[in-house]
Amino acid sequence: VVHVPVTSITYVGDVLAGTAWKIVGDSEQVIQTRGVSSAAVTVVASRRHGSDALKTVLQALDAAFETVSLTSMGSSLKLCLVAEGEADFYPRLAPTSEWDTAAAHAVVTAAGGQVFNTHFQPLQYNTKAGLLNPNFLVIGDKAYGFEALLAETLNQLP
Repeated sequence: VVHVPVTSITYVGDVLAGTAWKIVGDSEQVIQTRGVSSAAVTVVASRRHGSDALKTVLQALDAAFETVSLTSMGSSLKLCLVAEGEADFYPRLAPTSEWDTAAAHAVVTAAGGQVFNTHFQPLQYNTKAGLLNPNFLVIGDKAYGFEALLAETLNQLP
């Protein structure tokens, strides 16, 4: 569950059922990720972490898509935008903690998306001594070839 007090929006993901919801007041709707075409991709990124690594990834996307739209915002809401099909891709190339992402990760997964480390392995929790996440990618369309598109670029990042 991810709740946004300012807007009274709540995102809920049931990973076992494979269903996610967006709740606004008394209105509840099922949400899901959307498909990606080579025509356009919508990327969400952090307002405060515009890095050279992010610029490099965006350049790789620019070469593959006719249009790349970038939306900047803070918090775990970026994952929820992918879950509800408002965005396609979220590269997080700066530190976060596991508690910052775990609930939204469940919402993305329940909505049909995936969260990977930069080697395209599923992001895992409670597997190491510290609580920092590695850099990670949130992908809405599992079928689109983001790995083939970005693996070389990501392997060259520091």
